[in-house]
Amino acid sequence: MTFSDATLAGRSVLVVDDHEPTAELLRSFLGEHAETVDTAGGGHAALEKLDQHTYDLVLLDLRMDDMDGLQVLERARAKGVASTFVLMSAEGTISHAVAAMQLGAADFLVKPFELERLMEVIQSALGQRQGDPGGDADARLAWRDRFAPYIIGEHETLREIFFLLERIAPTDCTVLVTGESGTGKELVARAIHAASQRSERTFVPVNCGAIPETLIESELFGHAKGAFSGATHAREGRFAVADKGTLFLDEIGEMAMPVQVKFLRVLQEGEYVPVGETRPRKCDVRVVAATNRDLEAMVREGSFREDLFYRLNLIPIHLPPLRERRSDIPLLVRHFIEGISRRRGRTIAGITDEALERLSAYDWPGNIRELENTVERMCLLHQGGGILGVADLPTKLRGPPPPDPAREADAAPTGRQGPSAVPAAPTGLDADRIVLPEDGIDLRAFVERIEHRLIDQALERTGGNRSKAAQLLGLNRTTLVERLRKRERAATK
Repeated sequence: MTFSDATLAGRSVLVVDDHEPTAELLRSFLGEHAETVDTAGGGHAALEKLDQHTYDLVLLDLRMDDMDGLQVLERARAKGVASTFVLMSAEGTISHAVAAMQLGAADFLVKPFELERLMEVIQSALGQRQGDPGGDADARLAWRDRFAPYIIGEHETLREIFFLLERIAPTDCTVLVTGESGTGKELVARAIHAASQRSERTFVPVNCGAIPETLIESELFGHAKGAFSGATHAREGRFAVADKGTLFLDEIGEMAMPVQVKFLRVLQEGEYVPVGETRPRKCDVRVVAATNRDLEAMVREGSFREDLFYRLNLIPIHLPPLRERRSDIPLLVRHFIEGISRRRGRTIAGITDEALERLSAYDWPGNIRELENTVERMCLLHQGGGILGVADLPTKLRGPPPPDPAREADAAPTGRQGPSAVPAAPTGLDADRIVLPEDGIDLRAFVERIEHRLIDQALERTGGNRSKAAQLLGLNRTTLVERLRKRERAATK
């Protein structure tokens, strides 16, 4: 590899790593570019050298036997050491990276890393020290805009995630993305792929929870002809399709124990055996896994392999629920309105501040997915164009309507009993209290509006789950889906 930049020319570097082969490799490589390169085999030795010499750059390992790298950094800063520090670790968690930055580190490298990546980080770190605008904190959002423009939000927690993604994406390390349903785990996986050296290859998503247990092994590893009943021809699995690319395994906690054993072998040995075959096949796949379950609890319960968990958990990334980054809700709402208006041919110009405040105050148990569905329903049901307001919000976000004395008086009992053949609805709705207005009513439109309201409330109550909503309404799922499609077609005319 050649490096033409003169960033290290005339500079001094200290490499701190208790793994001697790594320290020697870095010393030899950096010695070709820097004026001097020293090494220290631990934290105490590093502090002694920092007392004796002033270094322009310190490459500091996080995990060492005698002292944690963060402790070394903290003590060095307490002594007023002005060196530029870059931490290195195979345990690249967000908390480690953030802690390092809070203590004054210029950057954080996740092992293993390419030497090209090392030089990019050094150039950036020393450039920050010289006042290079590339060192601005908003570089995290610049990375997002380049590789993941579909991840909407600027909350500090998200910025920390972008910071870590920028560093791990160029490597081939396994990544575990955790978070509640609807937080955008697949979007993070796609961002990792887009920013990696595999970006020109295939990204293959697999939902482990959507594949029957009896088929998951064949789906992942493929099968030979005649391997089981119905296997009339050989079929490649997802690992073969994702070769040289990225395999995203969503809902990894749903993977059966026997398949976990074979999956672990792929991670450890880079090979697998299709169902019905005996000869292993090599594969070169970067794995990104995701789950909304507590895998550590599953390990304790014995439903998830401990060795597989630790293999997957090398680089954990936890996505916060939407209720923990409410400041991003207005950005998301406006983004959804713009996209939905474009796709549906609507002319929704925006949303009122009051409606936006109510959306921001809600906890969103279904997270971003629920918010998007809610905004889409608001846009589709809004009459004409213009701006969405409080009246367009779902009932649970509008709050109870103020009492109407005139309507209550009209609906008061008159001594007449309603038709005995029409009992009150079991949900608490009382059909007997509906009063026909003096000037009549458009019955079809009125019934249609009631139907829409009840369907919307059922979807809201079930977090958008159409099967459960259909149960609440006493409908077949296909009937509910067809009524939603009919309403959507009418709204777009």
